[in-house]
Amino acid sequence: MDVVDNNRIIYRRENNVIVLDSIRVRSATEEDLGPIYEVACSVGHEEKNAHQGFLMDDYTEKPKYYQSFFKKKIANLEHFYVAEENGAVVGFIMAYKKKDWLEENPDWISDIVWSPEFDIDRIDDFIVVDKIAVSAENTSQGIGSMMHNYLLACLNSKGIRDIFQEVIVSPTPNFASLAFKHKQDFSLAGVRYEDHNKQLYTDLIYHKSI
Repeated sequence: MDVVDNNRIIYRRENNVIVLDSIRVRSATEEDLGPIYEVACSVGHEEKNAHQGFLMDDYTEKPKYYQSFFKKKIANLEHFYVAEENGAVVGFIMAYKKKDWLEENPDWISDIVWSPEFDIDRIDDFIVVDKIAVSAENTSQGIGSMMHNYLLACLNSKGIRDIFQEVIVSPTPNFASLAFKHKQDFSLAGVRYEDHNKQLYTDLIYHKSI
């Protein structure tokens, strides 16, 4: 299946894999654990960059913990995908179904101050994109959009029509994620405050109907 934008083929889907030139998107496997961790470390390290994202955690600090974290998510999440270029993983996206997300974040819905303009009925069934990352040396190539569009195609096939994502705006705004939400036509749905490692974060909650 070809995906067309302005009469131009931007990528094609072959055997449940999105392909664009030398880049393809597919489901993550345990063999991808090492490369996924390396991608996370390339953007999520001690020196935070508001234009790269991953502003909460330093993935280089506790390698065994984070590798175990990603291994568990690969095994348990239905929507965990990687992008690879010439056989090398250069990005990943991981998303939770509503049930899985609320098991780990039981107060998430009640903690959000929802916008008066947001239709609260949209929380009946949804996906939360928790992490999307492209290795620092492979940004600005459309890889994040490829992974996002692959996820949307998978959700459409399952009848899921609502997707959420959080963006940190304080103490350091995640400019990379804010720009991505604008590019993908997300709308502001609410705001939430989060205490993480003795630091208070302000998260904007974005929503998109698909």
